[in-house]
Amino acid sequence: MRRVVCLALILVLLASSLAFAAQLPETVLTNAAAVLKDMTQQPDSEQLKSILKDAHGIAIFPSVIKAGLGIGGRYGEGVVLRRDTSTGTWYGPYFVEMKGLSYGLQAGIQSTALVLVVATEEGIRSLEDGRITLGGNVSLAAGPVGRSAEASMDVQLKAAMYSYSMSKGVFAGASFEGATISNNASTNKLYWEETLTPEEMLDKKAKGTAIQELLDELTSIIENSEDR
Repeated sequence: MRRVVCLALILVLLASSLAFAAQLPETVLTNAAAVLKDMTQQPDSEQLKSILKDAHGIAIFPSVIKAGLGIGGRYGEGVVLRRDTSTGTWYGPYFVEMKGLSYGLQAGIQSTALVLVVATEEGIRSLEDGRITLGGNVSLAAGPVGRSAEASMDVQLKAAMYSYSMSKGVFAGASFEGATISNNASTNKLYWEETLTPEEMLDKKAKGTAIQELLDELTSIIENSEDR
């Protein structure tokens, strides 16, 4: 049993090291734009786009690596943006990291792209606290997919966040309950060139060459969704 636990921990640490290796701020932003574009081009992504047009924010994790052998864990780096719903203006970025442990029958390593649509003001305020637990102090629901999901969707958006994931071309609503999202202090300092709180970062209007591709993608998705 001890050997199994050790192997599981080695897999998790290896996955975390691989995820951490290339995560410069510009890389996270570029990959986030690519992931968002890929997800919203899937044939069953209508509900993702519909929820996004009324969102208070978004968190994008280009690659959440899950590894395990009996005991498992996940790790990923991502970026959060806040949206003023009255003007449509985006603020940030605020770089974060996700960590989580899991138990049960599992083996191997898998990389999953994850988008969390922040549906309420409560959700974005929780992210500004610097550390949250999905499904714990922040309500999380798997986002509905496809046109047929509209009838079963929580139309009042009672959950603070809705999750969408894509692994090897398979797109679906997915739950990441139990995972924690916290301030990636080193990446934020590298991007902003000073130490800021999450609230301060999410109070700065998003602008600049590094983030423009992501902003353009978000604008395109929302405008196309509103035209329907």
